[in-house]
Amino acid sequence: MKDFVQLSKQKVAEGHIEKAVLVGLIHQHQTEEKLTEYLDELAFLAQTAGAEVEKTFTQRLPHPHTKTFVGKGKMQEIAEYVAVKEIDLVIFDDDLSPTQQGNLERELKCKVVDRSFLILDIFASRARTAQAKAQVELAQMQYLLPRLRGLWTHLERQRGGIGMRGPGEQEIETDRRIVNKKISLLKEKLSKIDRQNQTMRKRRDSMIRVALVGYTNVGKSTLMNLMSKSDVFAEDKLFATLDTTVRKVVLERTPFLLSDTVGFIRKLPHNLIESFKSTLDEVRESDVLIHVVDFAHPQFEDHIRIVNDTLQEIGIGEQPVITVFNKLDLYRERNFDPYLKESVKREIMKELYDRWQTETEGNCIFMSAKTKENLDDFRAILLSHVQKQYSIRYPYRSSFF
Repeated sequence: MKDFVQLSKQKVAEGHIEKAVLVGLIHQHQTEEKLTEYLDELAFLAQTAGAEVEKTFTQRLPHPHTKTFVGKGKMQEIAEYVAVKEIDLVIFDDDLSPTQQGNLERELKCKVVDRSFLILDIFASRARTAQAKAQVELAQMQYLLPRLRGLWTHLERQRGGIGMRGPGEQEIETDRRIVNKKISLLKEKLSKIDRQNQTMRKRRDSMIRVALVGYTNVGKSTLMNLMSKSDVFAEDKLFATLDTTVRKVVLERTPFLLSDTVGFIRKLPHNLIESFKSTLDEVRESDVLIHVVDFAHPQFEDHIRIVNDTLQEIGIGEQPVITVFNKLDLYRERNFDPYLKESVKREIMKELYDRWQTETEGNCIFMSAKTKENLDDFRAILLSHVQKQYSIRYPYRSSFF
């Protein structure tokens, strides 16, 4: 065990890109088609974290093995591949119990992490502000707390690499009492930051607030930059935006505040949702939500459901929602044959438009933030919603500025 810890430390120090394999199960609650989709996303997560995925292993079981998650034969197959290809990291698509994680590391002789901890690691690498760093550290501590016993190698944080960022650089104590005390201090720190944020939001109460929400990597930050003429960090990676950004926007002399928030994802760790609830107050207290959807993604409808479920989980109220089907240019590129007649293309798009107009009660727009297609139509819809909110909040005002 110590050997691969020391080797990992040496590789990270030398700037080595970690080689990873992915593992997932087909079982009674997860079809092969669903697993393929989840593993594609897990590969994107691994790439975002800085790993290079070498191979994917799948197995069909009625349910995960209680001790090793996968069966004995499959674990032997993975172990042989890890040894021959000198794999640094094995990533499981589902959460592992502390027992499973310990057993797997002993058998595979390399680092083993699950989807939840991989997401936490990406959040740790993206955190910039004191609030974001504290939120991620709290989620990591809560994740590690039940894994303290017998997992000393997880707590030797100097080994570095994926799954080893964040609070680990300060060396996590194995004493449960100390970890619990740290959790309490982080909660107290976040409570203080939250009170400060509430004061800031109260100062902005005279203006209508609009929040961008959506699945990760759907183009929220690109749309934010387009609307506010700002320079919010936007990248084709998961969770490029972690800290909430607020900008003042003026449309036809009507001012409002536009906020860009962290994206959601399936199987988002519960501890992370809990830790980020204070950050998501910006969404909870907004007057209008803009739900940005990657229309070009094959599973965009599933993404819509996940975002709506997450919004319900964090207690979002009955704010009006504008659904923005973004990346229209990419949708055409991926789905339309170049020899398809224009009349057929228009008919397909009309059917899609009519369907979603019905499902969103007329509150949707198909556009491309990248090419600015239908941007004026989006601005008109947004302006209408903002002005309506001003008229509700200030019915005796004769103007909006």
